[in-house]
Amino acid sequence: MSDSTSKNQRRRARHERARKRLRGTPEQPRLSVFRSLQHIYAQLIDDDSGRVLLAVSSLGKKDDPGRGGNVAAAQAVGRKIAAAAKSQGIERVVFDRSGYVYHGRVKALAEAAREGGLRF
Repeated sequence: MSDSTSKNQRRRARHERARKRLRGTPEQPRLSVFRSLQHIYAQLIDDDSGRVLLAVSSLGKKDDPGRGGNVAAAQAVGRKIAAAAKSQGIERVVFDRSGYVYHGRVKALAEAAREGGLRF
């Protein structure tokens, strides 16, 4: 890649390469992660029908401890998505880190989801 490509363009290219291999089904949806500077988002996606089954984010009330773009918020989002998935009978997922490095907030979300009962 040239120097003129942005960090986000390189991440999106990595994401597109990974998406060729990752596919969510109704029985084993894709757990997709998106992080911005302010928040972190997680979705369970059924790629067969193109539907989002569940979506959880760190958006919320100002005094909510699971709000914001830090590791604690990512852990809260991981726990929330796992609990919501378990309530819908989903136990196995395919983890899609969306081109982000498996470190920091992405890792915290994944580990919290695993502790909540999701299997990758």
